[in-house]
Amino acid sequence: MLHYQPKVTLRTGKIASVEALLRWNDAENGLMQPTTFLPILESAGLMAAVGAWVLRQAAADCRHWRSLGSSPIRVAVNVSPPELRRRNFVREILQSIGDLAGDSGWGVDIEITEGALFGDSSSCVHALRLLRAAGMRVAIDDFGTGFSSLGRLSELPIDTLKIDRMFTSRLPGDRKSCTLVTTIIGLAHAFDMTTVAEGVENQAQLDYLIREGCDESQGYLHSRPLPRGELERLLGFSGSAAALGGALHGNAAFASEAAPRARRSAV
Repeated sequence: MLHYQPKVTLRTGKIASVEALLRWNDAENGLMQPTTFLPILESAGLMAAVGAWVLRQAAADCRHWRSLGSSPIRVAVNVSPPELRRRNFVREILQSIGDLAGDSGWGVDIEITEGALFGDSSSCVHALRLLRAAGMRVAIDDFGTGFSSLGRLSELPIDTLKIDRMFTSRLPGDRKSCTLVTTIIGLAHAFDMTTVAEGVENQAQLDYLIREGCDESQGYLHSRPLPRGELERLLGFSGSAAALGGALHGNAAFASEAAPRARRSAV
């Protein structure tokens, strides 16, 4: 099953996109986290099939929301390096998103890790260029943990850098993390990219990110990952863009309760 975690635009306080996160509801153990079941899927050789299902389901949900007449919401899907390197990947992903391709508001985007671009990645870069040409946006997930070549970064077909929660969690008290986050934000903007801070759990972190010009924020301060029905209620799909009431002013009780769970269930 899929859960969706909102990304809040810090300039407006509104939700413009969500990240699709895979969950497994086990009959005996209840909701299982990816750290538990992804190794099982990988060892069974099912990652490609599951990834294709996630993409189809995310696209189907996006179409459903569009049919409700709400303001546009984009959905980001994580793509693993093996998926990206598959010969027919671009054709399969464009078939899955169908009429969402090229829609400037609604749409499905992808998130990749820095590792996907290591080594001989010319085929991956070519695939990303084709997807961007079709209107999809591309983000590098957990940026800052994979030793990317900064010189090469400017040449890659990337729209967004996602700041890893390892750095966000240390804001604003850790000087080195502050320097890294500020540098990533400045670097992204210099390359005409946007930034998303992951794992935001408290108001102090959010205040720092706003002050430094980060574009979007994602984390338990705003919302945990939600099943589709709960997300729809949060968004209030009635034709207007959703704003997280109080999200930019903090919710200390919720953040305090959510922080430990965020660390346990982070993807």
